[in-house]
This record gives sequence, C-alpha cells and structure tokens, in this order.
Amino acid sequence: MTTHLESGAQSSTTTLLRFATAGSVDDGKSTLVGRLLHDSKSVLTDQLEAVEQASLNRGQEAPDLALLTDGLRAEREQGITIDVAYRYFATTRRRFILADTPGHVQYTRNMVTGASTAELAVVLVDARNGVVEQTRRHAAVAALLRVPHVVLAVNKMDLVNYAEPVFAAIAEEFTAYAASLGVPEITAIPISALAGDNVVEPSAHMDWYGGPTVLEHLETVPVSHDLTACHARFPVQYVIRPQSAELPDYRGYAGQIAAGVFRVGESVAVLPSGRTTTITGIDALGESVDIAWAPQSVTLRLADDIDISRGDLIAPADDSPAVTQDVEATVCHVADQPLSVGQRVLIKHTTRTVKAIVKDIPSRLTLDDLSQHPAPGQLVANDIGRVVVRTAEPLALDAYEDSRRTGSFLLIDPADGTTLSAGMAGAAFAAAAEAVVAADDDAEWDF
Repeated sequence: MTTHLESGAQSSTTTLLRFATAGSVDDGKSTLVGRLLHDSKSVLTDQLEAVEQASLNRGQEAPDLALLTDGLRAEREQGITIDVAYRYFATTRRRFILADTPGHVQYTRNMVTGASTAELAVVLVDARNGVVEQTRRHAAVAALLRVPHVVLAVNKMDLVNYAEPVFAAIAEEFTAYAASLGVPEITAIPISALAGDNVVEPSAHMDWYGGPTVLEHLETVPVSHDLTACHARFPVQYVIRPQSAELPDYRGYAGQIAAGVFRVGESVAVLPSGRTTTITGIDALGESVDIAWAPQSVTLRLADDIDISRGDLIAPADDSPAVTQDVEATVCHVADQPLSVGQRVLIKHTTRTVKAIVKDIPSRLTLDDLSQHPAPGQLVANDIGRVVVRTAEPLALDAYEDSRRTGSFLLIDPADGTTLSAGMAGAAFAAAAEAVVAADDDAEWDF
C-alpha cells in the first residue's frame, strides 16, 4: 500500500511542468507564449477572435499573438509585459502551468515571483542583440532560484537569415555564463516566434538544427524536482480543537506538507522548541490515512500534548533542520525603497513571521562578471546581494539548495507590510559557496 501511494504521488508530479519565460524587452516572450498556445490548439475561439479584433484595431493585418498573454490594459497599450501572466494549457503528453514574466529591468522582481516555483525557465534572446545585461540577470535569478532546467531560445532568427553562426555564438556565450552559475542543464533552440519556426513545428529554414522544438522539449524534459523525495517538512498553519461532544479531546495540527512524506507511527520533532513525539494519526479530506506526502493539506495528530502554534515546524526527529537566529542568505531586492544595514524588518518563513534586523550586507552581485561588490551598505530595487539577518525568535531553516520551500523567506517592511526582498538561505549558487563576511554584534539589540 505504501509503495503504491508513493509511486502515485511521484507519477502525478511528472505529468505537470511549471515553467517561466524571461528575456529583455521586445525579445518576443509574449509572442512565443501566444504561439505555443495557438499552435498547440490551446486557445479558445472567443479568445482568438478577441485578439484578432484587437489587432485590427491597432492596424495589424495578422493577429498579434502576444495579446493572448498581455492581459492588462497598460500592457496592450504600451506593447510590453508588466505583470506575471499565468496560463494553463495541456497537450496529450503533459500539462503545463506557464508564467510569462516581464522583460523591463524595473519589473525583474516579477520574474522572481514567476520562477520561484518553476522547474524550467525559458530565457529568450534577440538574435540581433545577443546576450545582454538583462539576459545575464535572468540567468542569475534562475540559478539563484535553483531552477533545474534552462532553455535558451534564440528568437527572431528570421531577421538574421536563419544563420547558424549567429545562433552558435550566442549559445556558446550564454551556456558558458549559465554553467559558471551552476545551472545544471542548458538547452539552446533557434526559433522565430512570429513565424512559428521551431516553436511547435520544426523549421523548414534551419535544416542545420537537429534538436527538439520548444514544445517537444517541454513535453519530454524530465521533471526532477520531486517534493516527496525531499526532507519531510510540515509548517503548522492552524491548531484544530473542536471541543465538541463528538470530539471532546481532539487536537490536530493542520497545514500543507511542504516536502517529503509523513507516516503514522513516525517519530517527529516540533521546532523551534525541539520537543519530540510520535504521529498517532493523519486526517486527509475527512478520512484517516496512514501516509501523506507533499503537497497534500492534512491534519496531524500527535501522541503528546506539546505547546504547538501557527509557525511551528514538524519534521522527522532524525532529519530536522537547524534552528538559528542568524540567517545568512542571498536576496533579490524587489522593493523601490532600499534595504539598508541596521534596518528593522519582519522575516516570513513558511507560516512563521518574526521580527528581525539586517545586521550586514556583505556584498552585491555584479552581473557582468559575477564578481562581488563588497560592503555596498544597501541594496536597491532589482539588486542581488548577500545579507546577514538576526531574528528575534529562532527559525527552522533549510538551505535553499536542499529545499526551495523551507529554504526561502521574505523580508517585509513592518510599517506597511511591503515585501522588500525574496531570500534564499545558504550558499548563493550551486557552483561554489561564496565567502561571507560575518556581521559584528550590535549591543543595542537583545536578539
């Protein structure tokens, strides 16, 4: 029974691919997405008719497929992508959740949102311009977020006469850069999103290319991020105590399993207290089960009455994360207001939110050569840098490379609730851990 349930959980994850598109302004991201939806017959008739009418209103003879994803009025009027557009579509081989992210540098923060749950990132490059700073930025974000698969789509090949040397030079430069960041798999595909070359159907103009089309690669790439194979983690969202005549003594801890598998009879630890107990029952969808796995929402029942509240983390007793008040991490700063040394913030980790202070900002990443600019003092919008944060209460943090769910956090402005930075605990890139300058103790703060 256990084997069947676990294999069922794993097979379901391999049928769904979450992926994000990114690239510089006018590289053709929305057109690529529109072409994917159109040529895979994933567009409803009324949607296509609306796009055709909007295109005619703008004086265009052919439908502008980019309008299938640019949903905001400002996006349609300016011809740019501002917000992250999520689209669901499916083929006979796989289901997809797609995040079309903006290209403007001021909206790079939205790529962090779109790629944070992605298993694959499609980075577009205009064949006429090659690899630019924003291309490097998107590659760095994909590497920081540990996106396991990256596709380099060299777009607008029709505007460079489908020349193989142009594609080869761009692919070589990008691959070397992304590999130095620790990106594990890079696939380069020459395309023309406008003409449809190598998007869904193979191109008749590039017989020198023998690889897959974009859709073929999306359908066949292995989905390697299996949550059930990760360290088991259960952030508590809510304590259930009905205290009714039918359930006078019921006490359960509800939440969504962030990673791994939990079983009845398993010894677990409750963090940050460190108290240990045993799982006596698991309730899922109103029924008792013997086993549950990520990302199911369940209620755990424990053998001992332990003081547990929202924000606590339940994990296997022999495989628990470290508990710390000193968080060393890489952050992508997403707010217009800067993040400065000494700033008071809130840190939101899974279901737990605690007060904290930014003790140090040891470095800021320079995207051109991946060097570290030491001691910048602050990070501004779209900066990527290392931070040291001291929290008022202990947090049970995994390294981000071990768990994208329990190794990530948000830094929040306590005054108005604005999200300041998206953080990833532990080493910055998979290639090599950076040297982090330790922050001096601040005697004014007692935590």
